Amino acid sequence: MEACRGLCLAMVIIMVAGRGEAQLKKNFYQSSCPNVESIVQQAVLAKLNQTTVTIPATLRLILHDCFVLGCDASIMIASPNGDAERDAQDNLSLAGDGFDTVIKSKAAVEAVCPGVVSCADILVIAARDVVVLAGGPSFKVELGRLDGLISQASLVSGNLPEPFFDLSQLTAIFAKNNLSQSEMIALSGAHTVGVSHCSRFANRLYNFSSSSPVDPSLNPNYAQQLMQECPQNADPDPFVVLDPVTPQIFDNVYYQNLVGGKGLLTSDEVLFTNSASRRLVKNFARNPRNFNLAFVRALRQLGRAGVKTGSQGEIRKDCTAFNS
Repeated sequence: MEACRGLCLAMVIIMVAGRGEAQLKKNFYQSSCPNVESIVQQAVLAKLNQTTVTIPATLRLILHDCFVLGCDASIMIASPNGDAERDAQDNLSLAGDGFDTVIKSKAAVEAVCPGVVSCADILVIAARDVVVLAGGPSFKVELGRLDGLISQASLVSGNLPEPFFDLSQLTAIFAKNNLSQSEMIALSGAHTVGVSHCSRFANRLYNFSSSSPVDPSLNPNYAQQLMQECPQNADPDPFVVLDPVTPQIFDNVYYQNLVGGKGLLTSDEVLFTNSASRRLVKNFARNPRNFNLAFVRALRQLGRAGVKTGSQGEIRKDCTAFNS
């Protein structure tokens, strides 16, 4: 890590605010690397054929990247000192397959268009591709980002949503990235794929309150199922799917689960139990098209967070290392 990176943080944040979004456009690489999206898609498909973890891992990776200093692939940096973004406690559970998807996609792109496409843009393309490959909507992505020059573990704490967050906490942390409450609810639909460790929601099963050890908002049958999959104080920490109905398909069943009391995390179920968000959850549960459209808009808005341009960034040759 260069000493300047920490000292320059405030300056970078000021420069990024209000800038960058206008630089993004569809077909940004039309002249410089016209086949970039098809190259990434093939790399993502090859990775998916190796493991279905590719889908949730890549989706989670983009949120963890964009929520800390913006969408700049800073999450990809590997530090020999263990002090980069990915080394923060909240990022240690990120699946390696998400990182591997970006690394392999970058290698494929570099073979055809060396030094042209940023890792940040490749992550955005890959995130779109895993949605499509899981049965979700297809859409054009905005491109033109540079890779960030800062990656520090100390910057992560307090900038990512936690599984115990209530609606106001979720709304506030998404608002920090210019995302509305409605967009937060739509992006939560990414939990239609993926898994969670039992420790992230065990309190809902065994020690919710003095009057009720089990969270009463949980469907009783679902709670019993979770107890079987997550024995109390289990070691090692098991994991379960976030969507017990269609765990590998990108669809609106996540919201149907919330209506039925089958939201796994507190931050999931609160979207239905809170009257301020319940109406939109019901809408998405009934109307898959409405969810798909809202998710695309929200993911595109997420991709506009903290875009780096000009001297604020670079195009990394290796996504895991700064050029310098």
